[in-house]
Amino acid sequence: MSSLKFNTVVIGAGRMKQRAGFTLIELVVVIAILSVLASFALPRFTQISDKAHSASVESTGGALISAVSLVRSQWLANGTRTAITNLPGYGVDEVIDVSLDGWATGVNGNTDPTAMTAAECNSLWEELITSYSLTTSTAAGSDYLTTVNNGDCRYTYQLTADGHNIEYDPETGDIHTEIIL
Repeated sequence: MSSLKFNTVVIGAGRMKQRAGFTLIELVVVIAILSVLASFALPRFTQISDKAHSASVESTGGALISAVSLVRSQWLANGTRTAITNLPGYGVDEVIDVSLDGWATGVNGNTDPTAMTAAECNSLWEELITSYSLTTSTAAGSDYLTTVNNGDCRYTYQLTADGHNIEYDPETGDIHTEIIL
């Protein structure tokens, strides 16, 4: 294994003296070059982080679409065309309530899609999105803040201040993911 050694020759008073290391000007130049490189790299890392948060919200919106579709599919497969509390055949606990049209409306006996509350939306999320890594709450401090917006369940992403959100309409089953750039 070899190592590099830099030598600088200093001439003074008629004799030569060898010294190991870098001069001050060499160090300043290296620091200046690294600073310029960092000024270009840091904004790129910030953009990558923003894109990762956006992708997370988009994929969670997709997971919610899948879960709501599975609930309706189970409702259709059961052959019952009425509002049902505790839909048989869906989920471990079978606690999902559905409307007259088969859309998920809650877990606490609510089959009316026009009577959604933030607490009902929050409980519905927790049953539909079974990942324990994503948290929702009706108060700040979780991954998603649950509110009701014109009768729709709104889940606003809290890990950035961008306002990304997922909105679920329990009357129609529509899910809209909004990424704010």
